[in-house]
Amino acid sequence: MAKKPRIVIIGAGMAGLTAANKLYTSTSSNDLFELVVVEGGDRIGGRINTSEFCGDRIEMGATWIHGIGGSPVHQIAREIHALESDQPWECMDGFSDEPKTVAEGGFELNASIVDPISTLFNNLMDVAQGKLAPNSGGDAALKGCTSNGGFGNQSVGAFLRQGLDAYWDSCKDHEEEELSGYGEWSRKLLEEAIFAMHENTQRTYTSAGDLFNLDFEAEREHRMFPGEEITISKGYLSVIEHLASVLPPGVIQLGRKVTRIEWQPESKKPVEIPNGYGSSSRPVKIHICDGSVMLADHVIVTISLGVLKAGTGQGSGMFNPPLPSFKTEAISRLGYGVVNKLFLQWSPNGNQTAGANDKAKFPSLQIVFHPPKSELRHEKIPWWMRRTASLSPIYNNSNVLLSWFAGKEALELETLSDEEIINGVSATVSGLLPAPKPHKENSPEFCKGSASEDSEVRFVKVLKSKWGSDPLFLGSYSYVAVGSSGADLDTMAEPLPKSGSIELDRCVHHPLQILFAGEATHRTHYSTTHGAYFSGLREANRLLQHYRCFGGLDLPTLI
Repeated sequence: MAKKPRIVIIGAGMAGLTAANKLYTSTSSNDLFELVVVEGGDRIGGRINTSEFCGDRIEMGATWIHGIGGSPVHQIAREIHALESDQPWECMDGFSDEPKTVAEGGFELNASIVDPISTLFNNLMDVAQGKLAPNSGGDAALKGCTSNGGFGNQSVGAFLRQGLDAYWDSCKDHEEEELSGYGEWSRKLLEEAIFAMHENTQRTYTSAGDLFNLDFEAEREHRMFPGEEITISKGYLSVIEHLASVLPPGVIQLGRKVTRIEWQPESKKPVEIPNGYGSSSRPVKIHICDGSVMLADHVIVTISLGVLKAGTGQGSGMFNPPLPSFKTEAISRLGYGVVNKLFLQWSPNGNQTAGANDKAKFPSLQIVFHPPKSELRHEKIPWWMRRTASLSPIYNNSNVLLSWFAGKEALELETLSDEEIINGVSATVSGLLPAPKPHKENSPEFCKGSASEDSEVRFVKVLKSKWGSDPLFLGSYSYVAVGSSGADLDTMAEPLPKSGSIELDRCVHHPLQILFAGEATHRTHYSTTHGAYFSGLREANRLLQHYRCFGGLDLPTLI
């Protein structure tokens, strides 16, 4: 009796479980494949990790469905009724409160100052993403971006600053204007700080710690689904659990971290392992952290780009023999960053039992800081807080607040104790308060009366993500760095040994030994859960198509 092909999927996140779900549901009636999913951690989900904090459902990792029109994640969530819940959840009202923009020193900024810069930034990002023509609308700043011969080979960060400079050139008459009621803030200082606030938000969207490392040309290739962006009421993990639910017990193996993958680039002879696990004719040998070995005909690798970077760098030995240079060079060139979330429970009186029904209310804040080296800065505000752009309740009237961090600030956050975080955030909030003049006319509502010790805003509990230091991820998600391109994302998706076509696969003794899936392997939907989903489907279909074309399996024609 001929042996069944064994497919081992490394990683039980969105990509891995989508591939497993597709392979199993396409062939389970005939039991055609031997399927195993090995996961290094003690849970499924990967960078999806739904949790609870102070009675609310929150997301430590992936949070949003980025557009509900055509999103497979939204379709699954709707079909399994995961979009309805009696338990409060993160962003369940989409931050319906209009945010207050507060500048360091305790100044609530007027819309007449904030809105023009916000509109400028949004238009510039629309141009960068190909949604808006640079000469549309008669905007002098947008036209100024191309006045020197077009965009050229530059970064998103350089393009944005070019746009800000063009804006200032178009309105030189007021750039040094002194503003009444804003202390030492001039109009130009405020405009630059507001612009930087939006840049810091964009850093968390892209995971690029520095937007000057984010490639401009590739940015317009990234695609989003139309429609609103929403969170999942019952948690992102509900989608993952649904994908896993069809798999028989034992298919998913937790705590099985892969340490090395041996494969046969030239496929000259099969692997020979006396008394090894599995048939000795299978070409791929997978070493597990506990010393055990698995053999496979095909391996779908869904580990993060961060782990691939660490595992394919100089002196690393995740793959034996090493991956070919076209693959390792793409891995090296692509960007991969760290984004972390910080949740804090707050209380106006330090009472840990304070809840959402308390009269006190913390507003949604957009935070405008002086530059890190400015002599005007509040010295007690820690450096790692100065590039967070917001501090907001996770839904209206919630006593749980959320801030996002990217880059080196996100990494620093992971090293801090809860006490250090509470002290740092408290110092930041204090730096947003006016000098002790209660009821100052332009002070934010939550600041009024806060000079009194009895009404001080206090933080009583902390929860943070730590994606950068987690050895299973070593970061959050990918971006196309300067020096890289969308072609590198396509290269990431190429299986090994490289053949080029099904016809050439017929000449390879063991084709499709190593396949790659995950968000960093999708050219237009990288960095997203739906990109990971699509990549898992792609690799499952690649294997199904391979066996259908070879006639080894009686599979239906694939769409």
